[in-house]
Amino acid sequence: MRFEAFIPAALLLSALSAPALGQDAQAPQAPESATASGNTDVTALVKKAESGDVTAQFTVGKMYDKGDGVEQNYAEALKWYGKAAEQGDNKALTNLGFMYADGRGVKQNYATAAKWYGKAAAKGDLVAQSNLAVLYAEGRGVKKNLAEAAKLYRAAAEQGSAHAQNKLGLMYAKGEGVKQDDVEAVKWFRKSAEQGYAEGEHDLAVMYEEGRGIERDYAEAVKWYKRAGDQDYTYSLNNLGWLYASGKGVPKDRSEAVKFFKRAKEASVRANMR
Repeated sequence: MRFEAFIPAALLLSALSAPALGQDAQAPQAPESATASGNTDVTALVKKAESGDVTAQFTVGKMYDKGDGVEQNYAEALKWYGKAAEQGDNKALTNLGFMYADGRGVKQNYATAAKWYGKAAAKGDLVAQSNLAVLYAEGRGVKKNLAEAAKLYRAAAEQGSAHAQNKLGLMYAKGEGVKQDDVEAVKWFRKSAEQGYAEGEHDLAVMYEEGRGIERDYAEAVKWYKRAGDQDYTYSLNNLGWLYASGKGVPKDRSEAVKFFKRAKEASVRANMR
């Protein structure tokens, strides 16, 4: 089966889109101290930010970004992220990049997003590295460069990003930006899967099912598909349906197969409603 398997039209209303830029588990993360409670705390924090405190500036930006303690206001979030970014705050640089990539509080501009991501990535921020890799892989705001994308994914993957580990695995599996190597692909898929990342679990299952880079083992494929399926991952639920229908790794069971196909359809509908 492919990494993203086909789902019969009769059982699926519409195909699930690939995760959008900044919409996955490695989207900009809130700092531990980003939450404020009560108007007095917010007022004091804003005053601290106005005095030039970089942590306060980032936190105020995050509050406006998420509507935490204040009315959500992307323009204000952009302003405060910008002030913190000017002082070199990594998370502010990354979140500023995301605001431009997503068009929050400002006209969408991938080139500007790449600029801010690049500053944070150069300082080792794994979220920025991963998001900048997406831009290079897709040629958004920068010239498409798969080798550069692989380099950035590797930098984030080596810091433990499950998303980047999975993406690097895909690049090895497809031979994009790196020499094709199924064994190396399995290694990175496993690292991602062991962190509970649904796409990593799914792609590791595919490798087991197809015997790519590892000995074919349908039972292991079923195990990892089920883990991803427990997270509503459409393609894994679909592939489980096919395995039950064919009796590979599990006893042949048409009713169980239909159950998984229906779950795949329902998961896809939910995903397209988000």
